[in-house]
Amino acid sequence: MPKAAVWDEAEAKDIICRHDGREGSMLPILHDLQGVFGCIPPAAVRLVADALNLTRAEVHGVISFYHDFREQPAGRHVLKLCRAEACQSMDGERLARELLDRLGLEWGDTTPDGRLTVEATYCLGLCACAPSAMLDGEPVARLTPASLQDIVREAGR
Repeated sequence: MPKAAVWDEAEAKDIICRHDGREGSMLPILHDLQGVFGCIPPAAVRLVADALNLTRAEVHGVISFYHDFREQPAGRHVLKLCRAEACQSMDGERLARELLDRLGLEWGDTTPDGRLTVEATYCLGLCACAPSAMLDGEPVARLTPASLQDIVREAGR
C-alpha cells in the first residue's frame, strides 16, 4: 500500500483544478485526493465544496455514502472482508465477527498500532471461492480461521 502524503493545501487545490470543467467531477476529485493523502480530511471537504459550489454537507454525504472513502488514513494494510450473500452463506459473517472481536475492532476501524484496517466490502466476484477477502488489493479466497490468523500475523510485521 502506498504511503500517504502529508496534507498540502496547494497540492489539494491542484488536484481539484485538474478536474475543472469536467462533468460529474466530485468522485474523481475525491478518489484523487484520497490516492495522494490517504484519506479525505475536513480541509479537503471545504476545498471541494467551494470548487464545486456545493455545501460541505453535500460533499461529506458522498464521502460517508461510499465505503471506499475515508476521513482518516487507513492502517499500513487494509483487509476488506466480503459481506455479500455467497460469502455469508459460507460462514463469512462468523469469521469476520470473530476476527473483529479478537482484534477489538468494528468495521472500518484500525488496530491501535496502525498496522491493519478492516473494512467491509460487498462482493469481490469470488463467489465460487467464498468466503473471500482482499488484502492490500490482492484477493484471498476460501478464508478459514487459520488463514485469517495468518493474514493478521503477516500484517503485523
